[in-house]
Amino acid sequence: MLEDIVELKGVSKIFDETVALADLNLTIRKNEFVTLLGPSGCGKTTTLRLIGGFEQPNSGTIWFGGKEISNVPSYKRPVNTVFQRYALFSHLDVYENIAFGLRIKKLDEKTIAQKVSKMLDLVNLQGFDKRGVNSLSGGQQQRVAIARALVNEPEMLLLDEPLAALDLKLRREMQHELKNMQKQLGITFVFVTHDQEEALSMSDTVVVMKDGEIQQIGTPEKIYNEPANAFVAGFIGESNIIDGIMRADCLVEFGGILFDCVDAGFDQDEPVDVVIRPEDLVLIPEDRAKLTGTVRSVTFLGVHYEMFVDAPDGTAWLVHSTLMEPVGTKVGLELAPSDIHIMKKVDE
Repeated sequence: MLEDIVELKGVSKIFDETVALADLNLTIRKNEFVTLLGPSGCGKTTTLRLIGGFEQPNSGTIWFGGKEISNVPSYKRPVNTVFQRYALFSHLDVYENIAFGLRIKKLDEKTIAQKVSKMLDLVNLQGFDKRGVNSLSGGQQQRVAIARALVNEPEMLLLDEPLAALDLKLRREMQHELKNMQKQLGITFVFVTHDQEEALSMSDTVVVMKDGEIQQIGTPEKIYNEPANAFVAGFIGESNIIDGIMRADCLVEFGGILFDCVDAGFDQDEPVDVVIRPEDLVLIPEDRAKLTGTVRSVTFLGVHYEMFVDAPDGTAWLVHSTLMEPVGTKVGLELAPSDIHIMKKVDE
């Protein structure tokens, strides 16, 4: 069992009468890669800044290693931060940028050289030590910013959308490298992003946020396969989210058709949200299916086809499949009970 390192207890933050966080409770464990995920304005960056000491809560407390740090200034906290804007020192070369914090600590030159060399190896910038930072690519500058943050050996590294300015190919490379760094160093990374794929591919734990509140906390697999509500289901990957009625335990009706499912504990005839991932819908002959429709559009996306299938009740089903049926074809859609996810309706 991993040890807790940070706890936010009943934390609220208000900016000019706008509630950024509302009574937030969050526990982060040692050596985890935790991602705060959500749309713009959901409170994820505010949460990061509170942990880093750049903001103070209006109410609630923040704890680090069992000690309250709510009012401890950022420079006294055992954390470092990498921002979207790397804020490198343009008048210093790569070596001196990384060594900056060590010189403030007044370490001897031999120790500084050893630590900087270790960081250059870690971020794959061997031989770049005398280069000016303005001559580097965006990805290389990001590596310098990460090395500068890590060289002081913080107990936690905070990363505020550090990949947002990179192109897609480089972002994916850096996602892989960041995860490897975290594993090698064995320290806690707290990463902020609005990119769902980024969160799922990198994290041990994902914290999904909306309107200053946590919607769900879990592993990427749990978040994707068992979303807590329609917002999470819609935000994490693509989903078909439709209205249904829970007729009994493990029996749901949607589109005027009864389907077996695996969910229980709802009231009889309770209105529910039904979530079905597009990859879980299987194309079969129309005469073999309870759920049928007509293919309205087909798009080839490389690894699969994306199709919209219009059902008789007006539902437009999104289907991802390696098989394709032409536009205008009448098809059946098959799904297993475990592919039907039932969630309580939440008032917007």
